[in-house]
Amino acid sequence: MNRRDFIKKSVFMAVGLAGGISLAGCGSSGQTGANSTPSKTKPTIKVGYLPITDHLTMIAHGQTEFRQFALEPVKFSGWAELAEALKGGAIQGAFALTPIGMSLRQKGVPVKAVFLGHRNGSVLTAKNVPELNRIEDLKGKTIAIPSKFSTHNILIQKLLTEKGINPNTDVKFLDMSPPEMVNALSTGKIDAFIVAEPFGGQAEMQKVGKVLVLSKDIWHDHICCVLNVQEELIQKNPEAVEELVGGLAKAAKFIDGNPQEAAKLSLKYLGQKQEVIEHVLTNPKGRITFDNLVPDMKDFTATQDYLVQFGITKDKIDLAQYIDDRFAKKAFGV
Repeated sequence: MNRRDFIKKSVFMAVGLAGGISLAGCGSSGQTGANSTPSKTKPTIKVGYLPITDHLTMIAHGQTEFRQFALEPVKFSGWAELAEALKGGAIQGAFALTPIGMSLRQKGVPVKAVFLGHRNGSVLTAKNVPELNRIEDLKGKTIAIPSKFSTHNILIQKLLTEKGINPNTDVKFLDMSPPEMVNALSTGKIDAFIVAEPFGGQAEMQKVGKVLVLSKDIWHDHICCVLNVQEELIQKNPEAVEELVGGLAKAAKFIDGNPQEAAKLSLKYLGQKQEVIEHVLTNPKGRITFDNLVPDMKDFTATQDYLVQFGITKDKIDLAQYIDDRFAKKAFGV
């Protein structure tokens, strides 16, 4: 059995087992919120996510009483497993890195981008040692990224290039699951990482890492994670997709206005300490933002252009066929 087949089999087993397990019971991948109890007359929509601040709008699961469907959040630890689950139909939607969503679409997976999870929200963190204080100090070092097909790969290549560092020859990149990065930094396996929060904040608060630059200062207001939904769900149950996006939009507005309370609610979904989440939501303000979440062609075009520019991919997709902004526009009254 090759690695792809192993991942696929493992993902389907994990998602299947998750179906009847309550989040409140043990904090597992499959969860049933108090306000969205599955019923015999409502379909269940499984939405995949990672335990990162980018996916904090998943608190909608416990905030909104969905009438058209029962929402079941499914937590993954890495992007490969999440992408495989979405590709194989084990889940009907997923918050995925924009380049991953584009890659799936390019491979013929029938998904559409219907909602932005956030803007900004990532950080370049270096080991907390005197010799690593500037971007230029990363020359010859090992930097972890969550995936080749990630906004983070774009961000770090953009930053290094602007500083006169060749990302192809002057540094070593290492693909790594986001939850593993802080430990890898503290043990010396890597010299730096660039990834979604809260791992930069976690390393910062543990004094094992220091922030070299926030992603908002590399590419202001950039997009990163996008809610991808299977086309079949949109075609067969557009009302449910509309209600899902509406609930997520409501959660986004709540996070912006109530960061401390949002940090409390995050525990069930992200499993991070409340003070870490509160830190990245407020210090500084704008480190991650949850407004302007309607998918916009110019943001996706810029992302795709960077993917080609940096040699991450060679081919482009028809973005007009990938983006479906009507649900987000209605949710935000645009």
